[in-house]
Amino acid sequence: MASNDSEPGEHIPAAIKILIAGGFGAGKTTLVGAVSEITPLSTEEVMTEASLGVDDLSGVEQKTTTTVALDFGRITINDDLVLYLFGTPGQDRFWFMWEELSLGALGAVVIADTRRLEACFPSVDFFERRGIPFVVAVNCFDGAHRYAEHEVREALNLTGQIPILLSDARSRDSAKQVLITLVRHVADTMAAPV
Repeated sequence: MASNDSEPGEHIPAAIKILIAGGFGAGKTTLVGAVSEITPLSTEEVMTEASLGVDDLSGVEQKTTTTVALDFGRITINDDLVLYLFGTPGQDRFWFMWEELSLGALGAVVIADTRRLEACFPSVDFFERRGIPFVVAVNCFDGAHRYAEHEVREALNLTGQIPILLSDARSRDSAKQVLITLVRHVADTMAAPV
């Protein structure tokens, strides 16, 4: 149904909301920025002394900014389909926002950093509890130990139905592959008998 603001005969593509989640410093803002066709909206702020002792910087000691609300990007798949990407904040003090951000989401990407794999456990738990289909994108940081897909699956205690990909959040092609895998997974999940 067209809105009152649309022109007669104007084609409006289907809009799909996708969440990009994961631990603090895992690469959520980077992935949204790498794949978005628009300049992403980012609420990155410089970390201040107020976060000392609150945000765990182990493994990401060089991080100087943090998302305090959300990241937003868009990617047009074709004339009929547009993905809207919502990156969640990673620190537990901002998790209260996840409920609102998840409303209407068709699926999610959980970005995992193997240097701090435990940081993505809350994201996995959040989507499992709400029945939101998700994929895990292991962000392969330079210098980080590489683990096989089955090792990550076992560490996260995931079923074989949930796709796990090795990715590079900085790479547009890698980020696109993650989103394609998610859209296929959502379609498969929706088509599966209940």
